[in-house]
Amino acid sequence: MIRIGLRAHDYGCLPPAELAKTIALYGAESVQLALSKAFSRPPAPGSLSPGYARGVGKIFEEKGIAIAVLGCYINPVHPDRDERERSLRLFEEHLRFSRDFGSSLVGTETGSCNPDCSWHPDTKKRETFDLLCTSVERLLKTAEKCGSMVGIEPVADRHTLSSIELMKELMERFPSPALAVIYDPVNLIPGNGLSRGQEEFFREALDTLGSRIMAVHLKDFRMEGGRKTGDLPAGTGELDWPCLLRLLMEKKPGVDLLLENSGPMTGRGCVAFLRETAAKIIDPVPKY
Repeated sequence: MIRIGLRAHDYGCLPPAELAKTIALYGAESVQLALSKAFSRPPAPGSLSPGYARGVGKIFEEKGIAIAVLGCYINPVHPDRDERERSLRLFEEHLRFSRDFGSSLVGTETGSCNPDCSWHPDTKKRETFDLLCTSVERLLKTAEKCGSMVGIEPVADRHTLSSIELMKELMERFPSPALAVIYDPVNLIPGNGLSRGQEEFFREALDTLGSRIMAVHLKDFRMEGGRKTGDLPAGTGELDWPCLLRLLMEKKPGVDLLLENSGPMTGRGCVAFLRETAAKIIDPVPKY
């Protein structure tokens, strides 16, 4: 069993009804919805209400699309304290209204010591990890009160949580059921590639993080000149898709698989590729 979704803003910056209608054409069952990126007139910070959220949720529901993740990607270790405070307040606002949108999960990456989340040598320091923990602890307190979840997406090399091991450490520090993982296997592959097979890499992530994985991001990658190019549409690179999908279907059946780096030119092909690959796993014997 698989559920295939899309990242809404890959398909335009449109009014909610028009965006939902557009995404429905690609056969998506769910979306990751980042209001500030996907809507042509997004709500201003502090302006969300239950009525607005229910209205948006209903628009997508009527098209058969669930809002799997409410995207609110911030830099929780932003070097400017005032900007960090504004970002945390915005995330808390999303947590308060996420269930009105029809989603319990609000997602972010973990940022860096650069305002734009690009690589910075200090991001790997223990002080930065501790600052992240301070931000996450605050967000979890809000999530626990609201019955929502803080979705954390680790990214190799440049972000505060750059590995399976660091994500595990965060989980151990905060055993709250409100802490969730957004698993992106390509984002966790280091820039210089893997030193082991893909199956072993996938298994470690799923065995270590599996109980907290609430959504999966899917895209492809290719190694070129010893460096990873990691923003390719699904099925166009070197990812071992049969292996990954088999493990996901086994260990996280029904989890939302959200395609990234697709779009109007590639969306239908990516969705068809995932469905065809999954079908071969479920029923591997050809029918004559």
